[in-house]
Amino acid sequence: MDISSDGHIHTKLCHHAKGEMDEFVRAGILKGLSEIIFLEHLEVGINYFETTWLTDNDFELYFEEGNFLKDKYSDQIKIGLGVEVGYNPYRIDEILERLQRYNWDRVGISYHFMESKGRHLNLVSRKQVNINALDELGPDKVITAYLKTLTEAVQIIPADVMCHFDAVMRFHPTASLNKSHLELIDYLLDTVKQNKIAIEVNTSGYKYRNEPYPSPSLLKQVVNKGIPLVAASDAHKPEEVGRYFDRLASLSRKLYQ
Repeated sequence: MDISSDGHIHTKLCHHAKGEMDEFVRAGILKGLSEIIFLEHLEVGINYFETTWLTDNDFELYFEEGNFLKDKYSDQIKIGLGVEVGYNPYRIDEILERLQRYNWDRVGISYHFMESKGRHLNLVSRKQVNINALDELGPDKVITAYLKTLTEAVQIIPADVMCHFDAVMRFHPTASLNKSHLELIDYLLDTVKQNKIAIEVNTSGYKYRNEPYPSPSLLKQVVNKGIPLVAASDAHKPEEVGRYFDRLASLSRKLYQ
């Protein structure tokens, strides 16, 4: 795992982060990183009460500014322009068409929004309205559907990396993985390996639960299957670039021993 590269960064273009692209680049340089990869949100067909992803116009600005910064800082840091694709099983053709519009340096895959009763619920939101609605569906049922849908997604989306796959219902007070979920995760990881997709070690988890997403026990399973790991801060502010990367060396030693 290359801890000199931060492979998951968001900017204000996603409408829920703060900071200009240039600020994140300079933060990466100050942290002594050799590379940062922006992984901005792409969602298709989501019926949600706020926009937490880039519009077509946003992506145009993203590539215009990103390519400028690649040249500006070429002698100081490598910059990647990637995308975090939110899977929507009912809009696959449109997702694939949107992906073909640009030359991405990295394609990440995630599943943030689950459809229920004609609207979408945010699986990784701390907002009580989402937690209540998901609780009404039942945590076990939601997690099962989430894992099965992610398994479908990695077989369809041409991705390089899967993002924080155990962060489903991360803010629900009682949601947890049971034996059935762990069996689904095992099958998901086999599918990930077959499709030559890496797993990110998302250090934002340290902020919320003092361990990364996925958990160390799941990461050990990932390593045992021979799936590569990539380091990712999931930064939403410039000061979060490379956050908790100082913990990754010891984590890596434990995972690979």
